[in-house]
Amino acid sequence: MKKMKKINIIIVDDHQLFSQALNSLIEHFEEFNVVAILNNGKEVIDYFSKDNILPQIVLMDIQMPFMNGIEATKWLIDNKPEVKVLALSMEAEEQTILKMLRAGAKGYLLKDIHPSILQHALNEVYTEGFYYTENVANTLLYSIAEKEKPALVQLKERELEFLKLTCTEMTYKQIAEVMFLSPKTVENYREALFEKLEAKSRIGLVLYAIKEKIVIL
Repeated sequence: MKKMKKINIIIVDDHQLFSQALNSLIEHFEEFNVVAILNNGKEVIDYFSKDNILPQIVLMDIQMPFMNGIEATKWLIDNKPEVKVLALSMEAEEQTILKMLRAGAKGYLLKDIHPSILQHALNEVYTEGFYYTENVANTLLYSIAEKEKPALVQLKERELEFLKLTCTEMTYKQIAEVMFLSPKTVENYREALFEKLEAKSRIGLVLYAIKEKIVIL
């Protein structure tokens, strides 16, 4: 019987106890193999700058010394775009999640997830190219397991403009200024898009824009 080729994983986390425990967990997933455990973004650059085993997925923490996960993810997307980054962090703040998505992360997990969700997420990132839990995304507009893609919602020109600006680091107040609108009008755009796109948060809007290629982050 032909032996299954394993998917190579790198863990990047400065908490050694956690990273070692994560390594042991992933090694129990028969389809994955951990090829390196790194402590920060600078070690990521050092690893990929040498003739080391190229992983398919990097599990990336965010708050790390020397170079954080957001900076390291940007570097990987610029220099090794074939490698998929899956964020694994305790950070649940919307702005942090948005920054990781904009940096190029293909998914975002919180560290309190069940091991089965981690295994599923790794498989989804490898096969589908992205994965987000409901806790992070609030809504993915449709289930990841659902094979039939819904029809693209028709958005007006100003709604598209607002949606694209939502994917930046601007606050809603700054978006209102750029669009020459009152904060109340921008709030109305936001609520209208929440309803149209079946989203419950700004992250949901950003995910829609990414998945429908309205923006390329």
